[in-house]
Amino acid sequence: MLSRNSYESPFNLRYASQEMLELFSPDTRYKTWRSLWIALAEAEKELGLDITQEQIDELKAFRDEINYELAEQIEKETRHDVMSHIRAYGTQCEKAKGIIHLGATSCFVTDNTDIIIYHKALRLIRDKVLSVILKLSRFAEKYKDMPTLGFTHFQPAQLVTVGKRACLWIQDLLMDVEELDFVISHLRLLGNKGTTGTQASFLALFDGDHEKVKKLERLIAEKMGYTEVIPVSGQTYTRKQDSRILNALSAVAQSAYKFSNDMRLLANLKELEEPFEKNQIGSSAMAYKRNPMRSERISALARYVIVDALNPAITASTQWLERTLDDSANRRISIPEAFLAVDAILNIYQNIADGIVVYPKIIEKHVMEELPFMATENILMEAVKRGGDRQELHEKIRQHSMAAARRIKVDGLPNDLIDRIANDPAFGMTKDEIMAVLAPANYIGRSREQVEEFLETHVYPLLRSNQVSDVHVELKA
Repeated sequence: MLSRNSYESPFNLRYASQEMLELFSPDTRYKTWRSLWIALAEAEKELGLDITQEQIDELKAFRDEINYELAEQIEKETRHDVMSHIRAYGTQCEKAKGIIHLGATSCFVTDNTDIIIYHKALRLIRDKVLSVILKLSRFAEKYKDMPTLGFTHFQPAQLVTVGKRACLWIQDLLMDVEELDFVISHLRLLGNKGTTGTQASFLALFDGDHEKVKKLERLIAEKMGYTEVIPVSGQTYTRKQDSRILNALSAVAQSAYKFSNDMRLLANLKELEEPFEKNQIGSSAMAYKRNPMRSERISALARYVIVDALNPAITASTQWLERTLDDSANRRISIPEAFLAVDAILNIYQNIADGIVVYPKIIEKHVMEELPFMATENILMEAVKRGGDRQELHEKIRQHSMAAARRIKVDGLPNDLIDRIANDPAFGMTKDEIMAVLAPANYIGRSREQVEEFLETHVYPLLRSNQVSDVHVELKA
């Protein structure tokens, strides 16, 4: 039962998925510590230290039975989290307690565990980014040739298509996948480096045998599923790894932020809308409202992640010599919360992308309100073909356009530019002939082709190679 008289993290209650919460849970953390202690003992035994299989079997038997209450009690006395868990583990493993953590320093378990967890969390983030790409690619394909008003400076510009605009969102996410792939492929365990990174304690254990010390590190990494470790370190792995990780997470947040802002603008225009459930309430005061609350949540969380990415950058910059402990408290908060926030962002992004509501009639209305101004060049060329004077017609279009714009802005009346041109004998064109020039499909350039080429060349190959499956996301209340 939840306590109601102490702080509760919104990530646990409202935002992050259970799978991401489990990755950063005490269970995952401390079971990984114990897995590392087992790997260390096994590798030391294989290289000739006096460790028995019986001791290793005992360690394995209690790997998943974390005696939290005892560890917490010991930590109150020792003020040291790693030592408290070593001693708590030792009470369960009478035969093996003397060889737990042999030759290691605290960072052997803390830093290696962090990288293992971050590695899994990055893969989960990557999977969710690919899921968003899948959903958006279906949307882009469906609406690849639906003309819509393009905007620059949020002022009406040339036409694009609804699907073409979605490709802008997808392209940002493709760049994020590239960044995630780089970070994932370059993550390195700390290995077993000792208190200042010299491996002196392990060299003493193996009587000065450098080859055994090097092999010990390789064996531990392999047992934990890795092939490479940081080649040199102080007591900790370089905190540049953390900065690199959060930069990648910030990049995902930036892409989602851009999407959410676009959705909020388009919702205001009533052209697109995020899914809105039957009994959902948009406003406690204004019952008619359908606020873009999910997109707003993405914006809020993305802003948090982008700012949070400064934490590991500053931490990496301020580590003194072989190590200081001013990284610890910050990392316990800033890194897990960045993952939890991006996880929440992508859950919402998937949910929206899976059910974007499109209002074609509103989109068409906005197009036709602005298209007469955009089509004047084409109308001018057609009228010249019919024998008109280009300079005279250009001036007339300028005058008619200004009058029509004034009618819209000052009088609040519909755009009558086409009627003005049709009624001007200098153009020699009927309204029907002018309207034929005004077909929106004539003004979308290569939007349809760009969507098709982009999806076929860049998106579908990635989705196929990763065997991305469709996932329906239910959001927490």
